[in-house]
Amino acid sequence: MLTRNGIVRVTLVGILGLATLGSTLALQQRGDDYAFFDELIELRHIIDKRFVEAPDMEKIRLGAIKGMVEALNDPYSVYVPASERKAFTKQLTGEYVGIGAQVNVQDGWLTIVTPLEDAPAFKAGVMPDDRVTSIDGTSTQNLAVDRCVELLTGEPGTKVVIEIERKGEKKTIEIVREKIKTRSVKGYHRDPADPNRWEHQIDPASGIAYIRMTQFTPKVSEEIAAALMASGAGTGSLKGLVLDLRFNPGGLLGEAVSIADMFLREGVIVSTKGRAIPEQVARARTPGTLGDFPIVVLLNGQSASASEVLAGALVENNRAIVLGSRSFGKGSVQGLIEVPGGNGSEIKLTEQGYYLPSGRSITRKDDSPTWGVDPTPGFYVPMTDQEVGAMLEVRRKEEIMRVTPDTHQDLHAKPEQWNDPAWIEATLKDRQLAAAIRALQGKLATGEWTPATDATQTASSVAVDELRRIRELRERLLRELDRTDKREAALEAGAGDAASRAKVDLWDDAIELTGGVLEIRDKDGKVVMTFDITGPSLERWLFDADLKKRE
Repeated sequence: MLTRNGIVRVTLVGILGLATLGSTLALQQRGDDYAFFDELIELRHIIDKRFVEAPDMEKIRLGAIKGMVEALNDPYSVYVPASERKAFTKQLTGEYVGIGAQVNVQDGWLTIVTPLEDAPAFKAGVMPDDRVTSIDGTSTQNLAVDRCVELLTGEPGTKVVIEIERKGEKKTIEIVREKIKTRSVKGYHRDPADPNRWEHQIDPASGIAYIRMTQFTPKVSEEIAAALMASGAGTGSLKGLVLDLRFNPGGLLGEAVSIADMFLREGVIVSTKGRAIPEQVARARTPGTLGDFPIVVLLNGQSASASEVLAGALVENNRAIVLGSRSFGKGSVQGLIEVPGGNGSEIKLTEQGYYLPSGRSITRKDDSPTWGVDPTPGFYVPMTDQEVGAMLEVRRKEEIMRVTPDTHQDLHAKPEQWNDPAWIEATLKDRQLAAAIRALQGKLATGEWTPATDATQTASSVAVDELRRIRELRERLLRELDRTDKREAALEAGAGDAASRAKVDLWDDAIELTGGVLEIRDKDGKVVMTFDITGPSLERWLFDADLKKRE
């Protein structure tokens, strides 16, 4: 009995000791939390009482919260106020309540780009290029597109009345809003007999299908499965697949794992781990695996996150080849967390990194020459910005839903031309898709992958490409700065304020410096460096330099 009582006594003492320690740690943590906010609270009080004008304290509160998240120096961690949550969810999931149409502004008026598949707008007879002149009596002339979208969206089952102009005729259309789920899976062109359907069998004779995925939204794996079944995956008639992940920014990691599992019988798909989350490994399972047909995955510099997980899993398990160019390099996983006491606000926070089956992280860092998923050797097929622009313009036309006979018949070729790589390159302006079809046709004919090109994407070639993009960005910024300077000069001239401009000039604008010489001297007057002045922008750069004009 004494022994038993002794054990019980020790146990109780231990429990009480742990409880006391736990309470002490909790109190210490709470004290640290309060200390963290002490200075912020005092600063808020000072601003509220002493700022020259009455401050917008709500704006200051949001600024403090966003500043805290921005201090993480992570572009993927974002604070989402309650007021922006609906729009954020729409972007993340592709789901919203409205009429279901892509819109933009043309000539100051809201214009329909295309109604969406099976959406209320399509059912009500809305057509591409319809000019929407009013929404429930509110004119759309010079109205911001975001405001127009607000007017079109609402609660399920509610009605919205739009006035449209079509080829000079005016019509009034009443539409009942519904929950819209944007489809993320597309084919190579719409079925002319049913614009709601995409055609995937780009080369029926060879059994080659084409599936393009724009984002990893909820249940996109079900869309992929349906497209595969429609292409003959269930009957064995699917012999080859082009899986187009170009311009796909990613999305839900679980959907990428589910899709990879369709093609893999075994092996690691991806692993994730973080500071506060133990490592998790996703593995392929044999049940439900599709047949072993060859796959070409198309990637480019805008393929990111879940796109890279799917492509990396297929390539590193020897299930597919990658054609195109190196992917973006986003190797992190974000969690969406509702902020307690935040009245509906959320934070999208980077919690984990993900790793390919080889254990490699594909995260793109400023000091790293390698990142992302590279094309398979022999299948590096780059496209210039001009080529990409031309290809996207053709693709945009293919995405438009037409409820009347097609207006670009030259694009809808005879069926046999869709499987012709030369025609694809010339008409669809898509060198990468043409190379993918050519590679699959060769694989099916010979059993071997025939390289699409002799070019290889090395670390140096990626660095050169990245440097080119940065320089192009710099040139665009300089051109914008030049336009701003000209606009400023015009406004000053109109306001009669030319004299005030002269006060900030380092020298008279009439002085021609191009062809002159700039000398840099040290404090003793010794010439350190001499520069030839090759353009007119020297003054602009000296404005922000650590210089003081001698009087």
